Amino acid sequence: MSNLETEPDELVCDERPSDPREDDDAGVFELLEPREVPLGGPRAMTVRRTLPQRARSLIGAWCFVDHYGPDDVTDREAGMVVPPHPHTGLQTVSWLFEGEVEHRDSSGAHALVRPGEVNLMTAGSGIQHSEVSTATTRRLHGAQLWVALPDSDRHTTPFFEHAPAVPRTIGDATVRVFMGALGKDAASPLRLFSPLLGAQFDLPAGGVVELPVDPEFEHGLLVDAGPATLDGHDVPFAHLGYRGPGRTTLRVEAGEHPVRALLLGGVPLGEPIVMWWNFIGRSHDEIEAFRAQWQGDVIDGGTATGRFGRVEGYDGAPLPAPDLPGVRLKPRE
Repeated sequence: MSNLETEPDELVCDERPSDPREDDDAGVFELLEPREVPLGGPRAMTVRRTLPQRARSLIGAWCFVDHYGPDDVTDREAGMVVPPHPHTGLQTVSWLFEGEVEHRDSSGAHALVRPGEVNLMTAGSGIQHSEVSTATTRRLHGAQLWVALPDSDRHTTPFFEHAPAVPRTIGDATVRVFMGALGKDAASPLRLFSPLLGAQFDLPAGGVVELPVDPEFEHGLLVDAGPATLDGHDVPFAHLGYRGPGRTTLRVEAGEHPVRALLLGGVPLGEPIVMWWNFIGRSHDEIEAFRAQWQGDVIDGGTATGRFGRVEGYDGAPLPAPDLPGVRLKPRE
């Protein structure tokens, strides 16, 4: 999914939290509140964004989390219609709870994503893609996530992968791992460039699960239905509960309502990244160059063989980049 904000913030991201609360045992807990972001015009989708924000920029290499729906999209104009747009230096992860989305990209990939399946697009040196909810979709509900590629791999050749996430049982929970692995039997075949975990799990009302996790990972729990408690801390609907490294298990409990949540984790990236619009780079000059190439090669029709290629089969124009801010992109204090 594109970041369709017309005046996107400049962000230099690192792993320094603003106000972590120390626990009695290993790690910290933070509760990250979502902010609502309208994607496009007055009838466009509104998403709940929990990453990045001032309190925390990254969880492992996870650097962007948009959570949306359930939305009635019987009227197609209210659905997801994201024209071709660029990405660099990241992987996009598309995960649905309801609905169906058609993906096309300039690597030649054309695929649908449905609940229980994952679309993973590795942008690497540069790619463009479109995303459109299908005509048969009546309700759209899911999450769009980005993973920052480490400096050593961020110029890799773009490619696309799709895979089902096979449900497994851990304690009272049904778990679907779509990135990395959880325990011995739940794993995804998709390619990683840094140690990561992405999983959906569902708990019945009153259910409890002790999830085995890597102590080198930091973790975030995004609650889609609930509320839930994470190691005794309340995590309301659409909020993200953060736990620092040092734990071998995470205990999640449901109250009187069932819980559905996404668990995101990873080894801290250890690299600052500059995020602006749909680009991830390492400096203002690099972001400025990406934008200029997108505008010149794609929007102004300079070439179809440049960094971002061409999306075949999308009926419409690509998305122009917003203007850069009037100052150089720089770290925020």
